[in-house]
Amino acid sequence: MTAANTGAGADIANGDLVVDVDRINKHFGDKHVVKDLSLQVRRGEIFGFLGPNGSGKTTSIRMMCGLLTPDSGHGTCLGFDIIKQSDQIKRRVGYMTQKFSYWDDLSIRENLDFVARIYEMKNRKEVVDQSLEKLGLSSRAKQLAGSLSGGWKQRLALAASMLHKPQLLLLDEPTAGVDPAARRDFWEELHRLAAEGISVLVSTHYMDEAERCHKLAYLAYGKLLVQGTAAEVAAGQGLTTWAIYNSRNGDINDNKLVGLSQQLHDQPGVDQLVVFGTSLHVCGKDAALLEKTLRQMTQGQDLRMELIDTSLEDVFIYMMNRSADNFGDQP
Repeated sequence: MTAANTGAGADIANGDLVVDVDRINKHFGDKHVVKDLSLQVRRGEIFGFLGPNGSGKTTSIRMMCGLLTPDSGHGTCLGFDIIKQSDQIKRRVGYMTQKFSYWDDLSIRENLDFVARIYEMKNRKEVVDQSLEKLGLSSRAKQLAGSLSGGWKQRLALAASMLHKPQLLLLDEPTAGVDPAARRDFWEELHRLAAEGISVLVSTHYMDEAERCHKLAYLAYGKLLVQGTAAEVAAGQGLTTWAIYNSRNGDINDNKLVGLSQQLHDQPGVDQLVVFGTSLHVCGKDAALLEKTLRQMTQGQDLRMELIDTSLEDVFIYMMNRSADNFGDQP
C-alpha cells in the first residue's frame, strides 16, 4: 500500500482507489473494537461488510470515511487523508443510517428541501424535483414521511443521502425490516448508482444481499477474517458440504435430522452442522474423511445425501463459530 496522500483534492485516478486504509485501529474504553484493518475499495464498487453484531462493521466504515478518527493507522478516502482532511471527505459522502432519521411530520418533498437547505444548495427546487423523479417519489411528494411504509421510507432516505451528489455512499444495514420486494428494488438502485461510478459501502446481515456485492469483507469481533468476491470467500475456507434429506418425498421429519445432527457432533471430519429447513448441512475441511463418516452414520437410514456447493451462509457461520468475542471476559 502506498503512503497516504495528503494533498487537497488528491487525484484518485491512480488505480481508481476510492478507499485505501492501512492498519487502522479503534478502542472504546478497554475494548479493541477494530484491529489493524487494511482495505481497498475501487470506484463504482459495491463493498459489503458482514459479521455478527458488535463485530466492528459500522465503526470500520465510519473510520474509513473520515466520520470517526482512528486511534492509529492511516489511509485515504476520495483522495483525502482520513485523519487530517476528514472535513473534505464528509462533504463528498452520503450516509444512510439503519434507523430512519428524517421528519415524520414533514412531507417527502419538505424533507428533501430541508436537507437541500442544510447543504446550502442554491437551486433547491430543481435538485429536489430531480431527486423525486430519479427515486420514483414524485407521486408521493406530498405524503407525510410518518405515514410511509418501510420501503418508501428507505427510498426517501436514499434520496436524501444522494442530494449533494456524493462520490461515496455509506449504508448501515439499510434494508433491516424491509420486505423482500422493496429490498430487491433497493439493490437494483444501488447497482445503477455503481454503474455511474459511485462507490457503495454497505453493512448487511442478509446473505442474498452479500452475494449481490462486488466484494465482501467479513469482520468478527474487530478483526478482518476474509475479503474478496463471494466466490473467493466461499472457496477460501476449503469446506466440503453435504446436504442430507429425508429420502421420502414430501415427508418433513425434523426430529430425524435433529437426531442425526446430535449423533454427528464431534465425529471425524465433521466441522459444522446446520439445519436448513428440510435438510441438514454438514461441512468439513477433510472431504474424504467427512464423506466416510456420513456414509457410515446414515447407512440403513431412510436418508439421502447430496454433495452441494458451500454457501456463503455456511462459510460465515463456520467463521463466526471460530472467532473470539472481544467483548467477552478479558484475560
